[in-house]
Order: sequence, then C-alpha cells, then structure tokens
Amino acid sequence: MSDFVQKLIEGKIDFEGQKLAENIARHSLIVATAVSFVAGFALQSLRVTFGLFASSVVLLSIVVIPPWPIYNRHPVKWLPAKETKAE
Repeated sequence: MSDFVQKLIEGKIDFEGQKLAENIARHSLIVATAVSFVAGFALQSLRVTFGLFASSVVLLSIVVIPPWPIYNRHPVKWLPAKETKAE
C-alpha cells in the first residue's frame, strides 16, 4: 500500500499521459461549456450556467490533476549516464 501511495505522491506522468490529460481536459471543457450554456439559456438563469460549469471544472480537476496510474502507462526509458574520466 505504501508503494502505491508513494508513486501517487511523486507525481510522475509520461508524455503520452500528458497528451491524454490534455485531450480529456480540452474535450470535457468544450462539452461542459456547451451544456452549461444550453441549460442556462433554457432556464434563463446565469446561476445555473455558472453552477454547472463550476461543478464540471471541479470534477475535471479531480480527474486530470492528480497523477493517476493511467497517465504513466508508457514510462520513459532513460539512457545510462556516461562516465567521465577525472584527471
């Protein structure tokens, strides 16, 4: 259990995970904006518009900001360091 918690706290995600998180955020914000606007327009209420949008942003933040293991499926394999000669 502590290994899982340690990996979650470290916050490592790979490049594919960054791309996935960006795509999720972009598409979710577009959909949330459209749904919030339509619902607010239908009900003639700015409170509904901003309430729906704010709750969507909070939910999206919970999904995208933490470094979930799904964002680290393709870890980067680094080359070994070259040794230098000291004279």
